[in-house]
Amino acid sequence: QTSSDKAVGALALLVAAIVFIYYTLWAIILPFFPPTHSIHDYFPEREWAVRIPALILVVGLAAVGSFVGSVLIKEGRKRRAK
Repeated sequence: QTSSDKAVGALALLVAAIVFIYYTLWAIILPFFPPTHSIHDYFPEREWAVRIPALILVVGLAAVGSFVGSVLIKEGRKRRAK
């Protein structure tokens, strides 16, 4: 491994940790604060805590399905060409 690989890995780990902490605070801890508390100003509305992961899941599944579909189509064309 090169040092740039380690730097990219460390950066990816740092970003993942920050996103995890932010989402955990937003979805799990925030409901325990009263709605008038100023901490609510740092987070989107609560329904987005469900909408954003659902959207990411749908887009991810569509991407995987498209990839699998394109591989199957290419393999079918190769078999027919033989």
